[in-house]
Amino acid sequence: MNSTAVSCRKVNKIFAQGELAVHALTSIDLDIASGGFVCLSGPSGSGKTTLLNMIGGLDRPTDGEITVAGQRIDRMSMSDLAELRLQHIGFVFQAYNLIPVLSARENVEFVMQLQGVPSSERRDRAMAILAEVGLQGMEDRRPGELSGGQQQRVAVARAIVSKPALILADEPTANLDSVTAEKLMQLMRDLNSQIGTTFVISTHDKLMMSYAKRLLKLHDGRIIDDIIQDDRQE
Repeated sequence: MNSTAVSCRKVNKIFAQGELAVHALTSIDLDIASGGFVCLSGPSGSGKTTLLNMIGGLDRPTDGEITVAGQRIDRMSMSDLAELRLQHIGFVFQAYNLIPVLSARENVEFVMQLQGVPSSERRDRAMAILAEVGLQGMEDRRPGELSGGQQQRVAVARAIVSKPALILADEPTANLDSVTAEKLMQLMRDLNSQIGTTFVISTHDKLMMSYAKRLLKLHDGRIIDDIIQDDRQE
């Protein structure tokens, strides 16, 4: 029986906009098994990114409980959250969040450097993963010298290179052409099946959704459907 990678209990998130209270998430109850490959779908404003941010400890719920990697994170200190993210979670953001003064290889190495991985091993792993996402020969380019799609691939390489237990991805295929997007999705599924990395992905991409083992549909901050899909890509 799979252990639980993520658990949410009665999670609510309310944002204040002037005198107006916006309910971004309402009564979210969710368990994601270790080794899951889950896509969050729904229209803009449905709560997908907010839920990802809650799971990743980038924002705190207004109330409710969130457990990640066996640790309750909704009341965790900022320093403990940072350590949890460093050791257990990889992120792929819509805005890439690459460090502009570092090369593609150095961006990919950055998390491993914080983890204390030796420099020669960091370089070898970064070069290998950049080749795997189709950026061989571009390792020394800085983000400003790369297209949006290429920057996204660097961001994905950075997230997966240290093989974290959990990867959270916000629209990872949004800036990619269809061929590159499909290669990226297959790479993610390979990681999922071969080493058991848990993926939680926010997406509008129907092809991305087709790769999911489980599809959660959100609307107005609530989960309105939870669909278990077959493993057609296995």
